[in-house]
Amino acid sequence: MELFKKYEFTDEAIADTLIAALPTAELDGEIYPDHNHTIVKLGHIVVTPGEYELDEDGELVETTAPVLADNYSIDVLWSGLEEQPEDWAAHEIVLDNNGVHTFLGINYGEK
Repeated sequence: MELFKKYEFTDEAIADTLIAALPTAELDGEIYPDHNHTIVKLGHIVVTPGEYELDEDGELVETTAPVLADNYSIDVLWSGLEEQPEDWAAHEIVLDNNGVHTFLGINYGEK
């Protein structure tokens, strides 16, 4: 069973804390994830694209900076779970489309 969820956090540190709390294993002094979930850090998503033009030397120049979302976004494909972990639920967002990211062959919102 796979469960595709989207999340927003006020900053990356909160997201990293939840990710670090997922099962891990140690091998040769290194800590590794010990789960099959796929986590994609999207960061601060572009809300309004920037504008660009070529200058007289043919270099691309930003004329208007892009506007980024205030929140930090992550997509997770939970594997082997019927429900998301309880501590993640408060950060879940619900979209009516795939947003800026999807997992190959899996549309957000489909079961």
